[in-house]
Amino acid sequence: PMAATDPQVLALAAQITESREQDIPLLLLKLKGILSSPSLGCEDSNKLKQDIYDYGLTQYCLLVLKRDHSQLHGAWATAAQLAEILSHCCVGLEVKEDPEEFYKQFLPSAIDSLLVLGKRLQARFIRAIKGKEKQDFLHWFQIVTDAICWLFGGHIQLAACVLQNERFLQLLITDDVETAIIMMSMLHNILRINSSVLLQVEEETLHSVLDELVYKLSSTTNPAVGSAATKLLLLVAKFCKQLVQLFTARYKGLKGLLSKQWTGKGFDREVNQLLDLLYLEQSSGKGEMQKQHQAACIIQAAWRGFQTRKRLKKLPQAVITLQRSFRAKREQELQHLTKQKEDEALKLQMQLQRQRAMRLFHERQLALLEVVHPTQVNKYMQEMEEKSALTIQRFWRGYRARRIFHQQKQSLKEYKAAVIIQRAACKFLEKRRRRRPLSPWKEPKGMTDEQRLALQQKVDDYIKLHPASQMSEEMSKELHMQAQTKLAQFLLRSRLDQRAVQRREALLAQVNTDVELLMNAPGLAETTEKDLGAFMSRSIPVATKARQTHNAMLKYTRWPWWKKLGDEFMEDDVIPDSGINTELETLFIGGRK
Repeated sequence: PMAATDPQVLALAAQITESREQDIPLLLLKLKGILSSPSLGCEDSNKLKQDIYDYGLTQYCLLVLKRDHSQLHGAWATAAQLAEILSHCCVGLEVKEDPEEFYKQFLPSAIDSLLVLGKRLQARFIRAIKGKEKQDFLHWFQIVTDAICWLFGGHIQLAACVLQNERFLQLLITDDVETAIIMMSMLHNILRINSSVLLQVEEETLHSVLDELVYKLSSTTNPAVGSAATKLLLLVAKFCKQLVQLFTARYKGLKGLLSKQWTGKGFDREVNQLLDLLYLEQSSGKGEMQKQHQAACIIQAAWRGFQTRKRLKKLPQAVITLQRSFRAKREQELQHLTKQKEDEALKLQMQLQRQRAMRLFHERQLALLEVVHPTQVNKYMQEMEEKSALTIQRFWRGYRARRIFHQQKQSLKEYKAAVIIQRAACKFLEKRRRRRPLSPWKEPKGMTDEQRLALQQKVDDYIKLHPASQMSEEMSKELHMQAQTKLAQFLLRSRLDQRAVQRREALLAQVNTDVELLMNAPGLAETTEKDLGAFMSRSIPVATKARQTHNAMLKYTRWPWWKKLGDEFMEDDVIPDSGINTELETLFIGGRK
């Protein structure tokens, strides 16, 4: 049997649910007292954390930390306490339902929120002027960093997540002494918990962290900062032997910096150990470098010999290829010269033909001038000029018309397309008019004066035969009250009938839903707890049917316009049942427990 939920957690969850949003952070602070109860054992504490997570109080803490902390009641003190509560709630918690969401999404999000909070506290601590204010911000910053250390101490896989987060590097890269020492202490805890974490992160992140530690050694004279940075480098060198090679290759002046600047500062033992590791790696590295140099010379000699033999083998083929390319190039040049000579001969021939034609034209003109009478010469010359002008105009108009036609070709296509669309629309409207013929409007015939007088006479005679009865004011009020009573009875009876109809429709929909569930239900041997939930709760089939109907409606709205028209253009814009399949009669709206 499942253990009962802790009454304090249950009461707090109910209180948070009914409270205003601005009061939730102060209510969440009560979790600190619940978790620190002295009567709790190990199993009871884990069960309590499980209840807190199941009721969403842990998620509430994370959501509050993501808000603007300056607007919280209690501001940064409340945010720091909530960070501590969040870390204590997550350590020792083993989520059995959907663990992937907890380990892959919730915990990394919690780490990111805590680092963001730490970055904001660090910035305000640096900007603060008053001593009391600086001490408060430093104390809250220490609480947040301790919460982060507690969190990745309980979940070792989060150590790599912390290092790869860009905000951790931003917190580490600071000139402030107090926060820098705290951040290097956090890095020391990370390496102590997971010594191989530096080999798991990206190379760029690793270089950035090591660069910052070496920079702190070279840029400051504070013994506390130098001691923390030296101890970290020593810890890295002890845990990761392959990183010592990176020290000697990337930071060539590190040995001189340690021996000259940091000897005699109170942590000589760590400095000497780090120098011993660096000198040992350098001495072993020299012999290794000599061996590598000899091996590289042998490989290069073998490779040069192989390349020389390969070139000697390919020399005849290279000569043949060179001769072939030379002959091809010479043939191409000869063809080019021949073509150039032919073009020049053609130009000369065309020039000669043009000159001969001009000579013949002038000779023909002179012959005609000799034949034509002198009085007709001017007239003849005018006719020739007109014919020449007409010829030139004809060719110019043809050229201009062809150019305009090419320019208007796209417009002509658009015009033809518009004509086709209009023709289709006209056909569609004509079909609709044929399907729904409207009754022709018949203008009422006017009345003549004689007909109007006869009708007036009939009305007067009827009024004389049937005079209107006179009613008193009391009778009129009584008649009005009777009419109001009958109207109220009719409305009440119609409302009751409408409720009865709705009740019948709801019952019919419930029956249809139950029938559909029974038809689609698996056999008793294959039934699971999830299948039982469909019969125990009315909301699951209703939500499923609503989701199917919603997806069908979305699919129909995404159809192109021509697909909605159908084969013969649907009437009255009716949505096809085959496309939507909305069976509202199978939905149960009423619901029951």
